[in-house]
Amino acid sequence: MAQRRMFSKEITTSDTFVDMPMSSQLLYFHLGMEADDEGFIGNAKMLSRAYGANSDDLSLLKAKGFIIMFENGVSVVKDWNLNNKIRKDRMKPTIYRSEKSILNVDVDGSYFIRNKMTTISQPDDNQMSAQDRLGKDRLGKDSKDILSGSDEPDHVPYKEIVDYLNKKTRNKYRSSGSKTKSLIKARFNEGFSLDDFKAVIDVKSSQWVNDQKMNKFLRPETLFSNKFEGYLNENNVKPNNTDMRNMTQEEGMRAALGKYYKE
Repeated sequence: MAQRRMFSKEITTSDTFVDMPMSSQLLYFHLGMEADDEGFIGNAKMLSRAYGANSDDLSLLKAKGFIIMFENGVSVVKDWNLNNKIRKDRMKPTIYRSEKSILNVDVDGSYFIRNKMTTISQPDDNQMSAQDRLGKDRLGKDSKDILSGSDEPDHVPYKEIVDYLNKKTRNKYRSSGSKTKSLIKARFNEGFSLDDFKAVIDVKSSQWVNDQKMNKFLRPETLFSNKFEGYLNENNVKPNNTDMRNMTQEEGMRAALGKYYKE
């Protein structure tokens, strides 16, 4: 079994990650250290208590899309394959084969539940119980059922976004599809705008439209997933050594990883 565990700066320096409480960030590192070679953890709740976290921290990691939790308590680090590149000859297969069998891996290497109507980072109200409502860091828009059928007017420009995607990629996606609408509204609930959607479409279409291997990913479920923010910032990437916004996070990583942490 491979022993080294790594964490991608694309994940741990994202706004979504650093906006979480430090206790939730530390729990993510601890779970990453305890996961098996394919990112699965069989006792996340016990580990969260053992490391001084609480159910709010675990619920927040789930709600923000950093882990996927199954009904039987098994969890998986969603971006495990982005964090870790383990050689096949050194990898010990997970014992949680039934849970793995219902997962797929997207173009970026992130796990997602196949045939799921909403994004992993945007669980619906049927999946979230009352105790999942966080006290210290309310999820607000993130915890709403984005297809709840509310009587409130919906001003999200689904058609304009999908029409723009079709124009740039010469596809014929429908803006009325429930899956497409759920993805778009999830991103709007996170504060992104119409211009942000157009920017992501521009960036990825310029990269993939003439690539026979990648152009199939110019579709709503890829572009508007929880990787949206990363795509949006691809044209504004700063050198890693300039991102010093949160020194407490750096200290937290050192505390969580101990001897495994390297400057």
